Amino acid sequence: MRTYDFSPLYRSFVGLDRMANLIDAASQQASSGNSYPPYNVAQLSENAYRIELAVAGFSEDELELESHENVLTVTGRKTSDADNDDVEYLHRGIAERGFERRFQLADHVRVEGADLRNGLLVISLKREVPEALKPRKISINDGNLIQSKPSSKPKAA
Repeated sequence: MRTYDFSPLYRSFVGLDRMANLIDAASQQASSGNSYPPYNVAQLSENAYRIELAVAGFSEDELELESHENVLTVTGRKTSDADNDDVEYLHRGIAERGFERRFQLADHVRVEGADLRNGLLVISLKREVPEALKPRKISINDGNLIQSKPSSKPKAA
C-alpha cells in the first residue's frame, strides 16, 4: 500500500494546521486497515447526520460514547462469557473483540443521541451554527448619500 508524505502541506497551510493534521490522520487511518466495526455515515438533511455502526453481540453496557473537542469516540469492551467456557467452537466468525473507533466531527456538530437496535448502533448528529456565524443580508442604500453641508454661520465683524 502506498503512503504519502503530507509534510509539505504544513508549509502551505499557514494558520490551518488543523486541516493538515486531519489530512495526515486520514491517510494514516486509511493505510492502517482498521475497519472494525464497519460503519455508515449518512446525511439526512443539510444539518442532520447519522453514524451507523455494526456492533452485533455488544450490549449497551459494553459500549461507551464520548464526545470531546470535535472527536467522537466509540469504544466497545466485550466481557468474557463464563457460560460458554465449556463449549468447544469449531468455527468462531462472530467478532467479540474490543474496539475503539474515532470520528472527527466538523465545527458546531454535536451528538444528539444514540440508539442500539438489532446489533446496529445509530448515533444522531446535528450541526448548529451559532447565530453570529450565520450569513446575514446587508442592505444596499439607494445612492442618495447624505452629505454634510458647510456651516453657514455669520462671520463676526
